Amino acid sequence: MENRAFTLIELMIVVSIIAFLAVLAVPQLMRYKAKAYQAEVAMNLASLHTAEQAFFAQHGYYTAELTGPNGLGWRPAGASDGQEAGFYYTYGFNVPGAQEGIHYFTGKLSAPKDALGGTNASKEGFVASAAADVTGKNRVDVWQIDENRKLTNTVNGID
Repeated sequence: MENRAFTLIELMIVVSIIAFLAVLAVPQLMRYKAKAYQAEVAMNLASLHTAEQAFFAQHGYYTAELTGPNGLGWRPAGASDGQEAGFYYTYGFNVPGAQEGIHYFTGKLSAPKDALGGTNASKEGFVASAAADVTGKNRVDVWQIDENRKLTNTVNGID
């Protein structure tokens, strides 16, 4: 009777090949994950733009307040009271005296409101932002949308 089994060398070669393939695949996987986060940004900023346009049609000016008595009544998709955020980017306006839950919402990736950059709202127009460190390498990815629905990646934190 003959015993058949793999030798230690054969097993080590297989493990080495699998490790090599994983090293090649993980960076690509992270890039795809970051692109999925950016799809969230496009959707949420487009809905923020629509809310701002509706507010402007009613009041004649744009507002930096997302919620509250003088606000848009807008929250990012996945936002809920008292629970962990269901979204990744921080959205809103970085205006003087900005308050969490009124002027901006912080997502799971916890970008500070200062990462939103220069944002504003006035009678003439608005610029709202979204920011997050999607790669985990302290490189913030920042997107902005304005009253003309121009969506711009102002700081590319992925590549």
